[in-house]
Amino acid sequence: MKIEQIYTGCLAQGAYYITSNGEAAIIDPLREVQPYIDRATKDGVKIKYVFETHFHADFVSGHLDLSKKTGAPIVYGPSAVPEFDAIIAKDNEEFKLGNVTIKVLHTPGHTMESTSYLLKDENGKDYALFSGDTLFLGDVGRPDLAQKAASMTQEELAGLLYDSLNKKIMVLADDVIVYPAHGAGSACGKNMMKETVDTLGNQKKMNYALNQPNKEAFVKAVTDGLLPPPGYFGMNVAMNKKGYDSFENVLHKSLKALSPKELETAVELTDAIVLDVREASEFYKGFVPRSINIGLKGDFAPWVGALIVDVKQPILLVTTLGEEEEAVTRLARVGFDNVIGYLSGGFESWKNSGKEIDTINRITAAQFKSELNIGTSKVIDVRKDSEYAAEHVEESYSRPLATINSWFADINKNEPFYLHCAGGYRSMIAASILKSRGIHNFKEIEGGFKSIAEAGVAKTNYVCQSKLVQA
Repeated sequence: MKIEQIYTGCLAQGAYYITSNGEAAIIDPLREVQPYIDRATKDGVKIKYVFETHFHADFVSGHLDLSKKTGAPIVYGPSAVPEFDAIIAKDNEEFKLGNVTIKVLHTPGHTMESTSYLLKDENGKDYALFSGDTLFLGDVGRPDLAQKAASMTQEELAGLLYDSLNKKIMVLADDVIVYPAHGAGSACGKNMMKETVDTLGNQKKMNYALNQPNKEAFVKAVTDGLLPPPGYFGMNVAMNKKGYDSFENVLHKSLKALSPKELETAVELTDAIVLDVREASEFYKGFVPRSINIGLKGDFAPWVGALIVDVKQPILLVTTLGEEEEAVTRLARVGFDNVIGYLSGGFESWKNSGKEIDTINRITAAQFKSELNIGTSKVIDVRKDSEYAAEHVEESYSRPLATINSWFADINKNEPFYLHCAGGYRSMIAASILKSRGIHNFKEIEGGFKSIAEAGVAKTNYVCQSKLVQA
């Protein structure tokens, strides 16, 4: 028996490759499935099953393509209603994989069909739990994503989750290994650990959700402080439930090289967004006017989903040379399949064509310190509210990047301001969005709050409530 966690950091997502005696199973595969097939071929094993823990909201799974290419059936837990052929397993049903057994544990609460898979080793001993979004390390799945579909409140779903955990998971032995579907950084939970594998015994000791005295306390704890889910989540659920275009087709139609003139024409004809995925350190020096920067070397796909929202939005790419396919792949992972081309030759070809370019006024933290007048200068902090609450520039405003589509309209275009995040990734995203909407009178701070703190700028952890609501 062999278990391999295939972890994708930018999505904070874990897929699993399990083999035993010439047979393999994949749990929660990514959209691009050829690596799993290549791995099975190399190992000389046949992919027998594709297990899905639930209808994922934060990424498009590769279950359909993998099943079509290998003939392996897709397995869901009880109450799942996919619009394609699949095995809908019964609670406690067992599937043989070589010399091991995978047992279905229906664990509703995150969603109604949420299912965990218990792996029993060659001797029939409980060995590992693939807990999907039911149990994370340090947290449990948020119970607010399936309210509409289940015709239940988040509190009612949280109550179901409590029952699932206590009746199906907490009764397992402490030495069972927990393999969750996500880790820190995922929007599917709020308190996940950076580690991606742990024992159930340790989770019983330190996971706040598993240590509540009763159901009422559990419901309150897991529903408190939940941020609104990203807008693209519902669209990903629909794709995972109904089906989607094959990844190869998406690549084929997306990788269309366009000259600067052709890119301009495509924007005019399709109302496409120009998405520049270069690093912030390159983007600020020059870019196609009104393009949006979300750097590929960061939490790229989740930020695309959170800020562009509509998976059907036409997208034109500007990338570092050679990264076109990687950008398309990572967009497809979260359902953004409508890439209609990329700028041939990258930004250099645009610049060399003599067309208009735009820039971001990026300054150092030292310059910011020399210019800052506390109480007079306007400073916008686009980190999360929790980051802001911990420590922030004195008299600054909290405006999280995730809600920029709501607050940007409140900005006075004639009033100068400073813009920063933690390290420069999010503030450059915000800067590009503000620029695209006609807001230019600002300076973005290189290195973000980390550099600001190192420069000795006045800081505080006092949160003035009026600062959180005043534009």
